[in-house]
Amino acid sequence: MSAKAAATRLNILQKAFGLVYQNGYRTTSVDEIIATTQVTKGAFFYHFKNKDEMGLAMINEVMVPGMQGALIGPLSDSDDPVTEIYAMMHSLLMENPFFIVKYGCPAVNLVEEMASHNEAFQSALMKLNNQWHEAIATCLEKGKTSGKIKKDTDSKQVAYFIMAGYGGIRNLGKIYGKESYKGHLEQLKFYLETLI
Repeated sequence: MSAKAAATRLNILQKAFGLVYQNGYRTTSVDEIIATTQVTKGAFFYHFKNKDEMGLAMINEVMVPGMQGALIGPLSDSDDPVTEIYAMMHSLLMENPFFIVKYGCPAVNLVEEMASHNEAFQSALMKLNNQWHEAIATCLEKGKTSGKIKKDTDSKQVAYFIMAGYGGIRNLGKIYGKESYKGHLEQLKFYLETLI
């Protein structure tokens, strides 16, 4: 693929991601994506045979790399799991300039909207979430080895609990606003300290 074609493909995916984040996947039409990207219909269908192929590429080529930087990177070299997990969550909820409170989390939104209706989306979203789950669980396991986390901690279940809390507060934030994140973070901190 030429550099120009690759740039066009990436532009389509990034613009589609913005529309899907704001409006939802099923209500975002190919025509809206085309209008936003200012490419021709032919150019869109040169890169993607249909909307679902584009949606899966959006998850794999835009969301996965973006989420890795925010969700996985901060935990990869952690020496202090409680501090690092809390800092990651604080950053995601209070400092991330990309996520808009009233729209929630793009990955959580897609899981809710598409996972039960489309097997390919379910698989792609599971892969994305599995990477985050593994990063949290691995961080906790390192903490158990270093003596900073209780030995009887079930790292996998704790990771699910943390992820579920994040998804839940992102959704509640859509109606209660960013203020709701503060209380969640306080309770998360208390919970994480019980693992020490």
